[in-house]
Amino acid sequence: MFPPAMAGYDRAITIFSPEGKIYQVEYAGEAVKRGWPTVGVKCKSGVVLAAEKRKISALFDPSSLEKIYLIDEHVAASPSGLLADARILIDYARDVTLSHRFIYDEPIDVEFLTKAICNLKQQYTQFGGARPFGVALIVAGIDRHGARLFQTDPSGVYIGYLATAIGAESGTITEYLEKNYKHDLEIGECVELAVRALASAVEITDSNSIEVAYATVEEKKMRKMTADEVATLLAKVPKKA
Repeated sequence: MFPPAMAGYDRAITIFSPEGKIYQVEYAGEAVKRGWPTVGVKCKSGVVLAAEKRKISALFDPSSLEKIYLIDEHVAASPSGLLADARILIDYARDVTLSHRFIYDEPIDVEFLTKAICNLKQQYTQFGGARPFGVALIVAGIDRHGARLFQTDPSGVYIGYLATAIGAESGTITEYLEKNYKHDLEIGECVELAVRALASAVEITDSNSIEVAYATVEEKKMRKMTADEVATLLAKVPKKA
């Protein structure tokens, strides 16, 4: 019933396979690969998040679903994978940022917040009776170090990126970014690059099928683009063939 190489080793989170793997964590990674894609891009003038928001039903109200979550005024995150798991991590991240502001009277560093999220993720890879979070996050924001962009994995690992993508078709999106990314882009060009990268892999039909947020180094505030702003942006982006 189970392949000999993994027989029994995927039944609990506390058991390593002979190859040193924790299969439940790898399965969580597969959930991420099947999620709606998200793109993050950092440039000299700011940072951008762009995420697909699929129409799951003809009667679906697109305003009821978020793919980019504002955590604090200077930082946001976008998930791919199990969105229910993402909601728990976003709520936790908001609690961390609020506590930091209350104690230190200053906005939290983006990397410190990312590390706090990953510490919680890692805890769920080593205790029985639980499972890993089946979600990856791209965390983006502006802090005292400038524009920051990090990707978290279900294992609790986080890595900083200039540009990255998670979810379905992330390989195609990453390939587009590798060919077209430049660090000296202005924020408008950076936003357009992120949307073009997303459109290179998925079909974006209208402004309700995508969310875009950005922050500039000067303002240090993350804001979501309105539907009208997204529609204007999409007019410049060629549709996927």
